[in-house]
Amino acid sequence: MHCLGDPTELNPALCGKLDIQAVPTSVTPFGLPGHKSTPEEENIRSHTRVQKIIGKFRSDGLIENKSGRGRKCILSDVAKRKILKEIKIGPKVSAVKLAAETSQIIGRSLSAETVRNVIRQAGYKSRVARKKPSISLQNQKKRLEFAKTHQLKTNNFWNNVIFRDESKFKIFGSDGHLNVWRKPKTALDPKNLRPTVKHGGGSVMVWGCMSSTGVGNLVFMDSIMNHMVYLDILYNNLKESAKNLGLDGNFIFQHDNDPKHTTRNVKTWCLFHCKQQLHTPPQSPDNAIKSLWAILETAAQKHKIRNKAHFKISVARIMG
Repeated sequence: MHCLGDPTELNPALCGKLDIQAVPTSVTPFGLPGHKSTPEEENIRSHTRVQKIIGKFRSDGLIENKSGRGRKCILSDVAKRKILKEIKIGPKVSAVKLAAETSQIIGRSLSAETVRNVIRQAGYKSRVARKKPSISLQNQKKRLEFAKTHQLKTNNFWNNVIFRDESKFKIFGSDGHLNVWRKPKTALDPKNLRPTVKHGGGSVMVWGCMSSTGVGNLVFMDSIMNHMVYLDILYNNLKESAKNLGLDGNFIFQHDNDPKHTTRNVKTWCLFHCKQQLHTPPQSPDNAIKSLWAILETAAQKHKIRNKAHFKISVARIMG
């Protein structure tokens, strides 16, 4: 039997009925000497298959399969558009919920995977939602007003600002996630484990300040910080830090609206000892010392902290 690789070798009886010039010459020439047939070509060798190809060419002028074969889609275009509309309105809605709602509309069972396929085909991908602090409308307005007021301040202004903040550091481990590269079935390998201790191992509250020229004093607090503790920290560390930073008597002290910062005795002390103050709005991202805490925590984790005393020594070495 002749193959379709060379149309001139077709049965002469068929040549009068078939336009030889129209038969594509790009069909794999699996009949040539030395050619090793693939399983697909072996299937084409069957007489029935060849007759089907010739019959399809006679009727349609093509040898490719017709479009529209296979199982028909359960969802209509209208139903697909409704699913995508729901996704645009509420991106957090689950595919299971969408499948249940759509099933009631179309009157037949619909799997969640079918809904996912529709969403993926529209270019959507399932991702973990990023976290963002929830800011009230009132605080948004205050932050915008602060930004507009200070957007034209020169570098000379910001170089004189002393930023201060308090932060809590965990003694053992971190509050964040820790990723590890491992192979399957090695989850319990000691190298791939993250040790934990009961009650988290405790934590240390740290007060610090900084300016564009460097870092001021760091104060470790073992007790709960209230306005009296805060006032004592300012009295013993603020002026000394300003002098070490080269801003003695000529600095702008950054403050926020934390309750312990806005008590009467703290305000009175700042009125006499901090003539220039920068009041940042609630939930403000404009405190440069936040970046310092992140760097300090990363550096401290490399020292394998064992207890609070070890943490204080390690931080002193890092900052020194």
